[in-house]
Amino acid sequence: MSFGRPPGQLTFNPTPPERGSFPLDHDGECQPVMKDYLACLKKVRGNNDPECRTLAKAYLKCRMDHNLMARDSFKNLGFHDGNGNGNAAPPSEKKSQ
Repeated sequence: MSFGRPPGQLTFNPTPPERGSFPLDHDGECQPVMKDYLACLKKVRGNNDPECRTLAKAYLKCRMDHNLMARDSFKNLGFHDGNGNGNAAPPSEKKSQ
């Protein structure tokens, strides 16, 4: 007997999220970069600091390099600021303001 559950058989088929879920780093291959990133966030009190964004990008690159997440363009991961990998147009192609 199960209390609090309606009678009958309930089926639930969970579906994994498209992003935000990836294997744990059991071997600690990216742990040094992760610790630097978390220390940066603590230092700037959670603000979106360029230094912390650089560390976040390095952490994601490490995870991709060690097959801990699917390889994807940094532009798709929210890095539109041009910190390498050709994510931003060269200065000659940017619109002047």
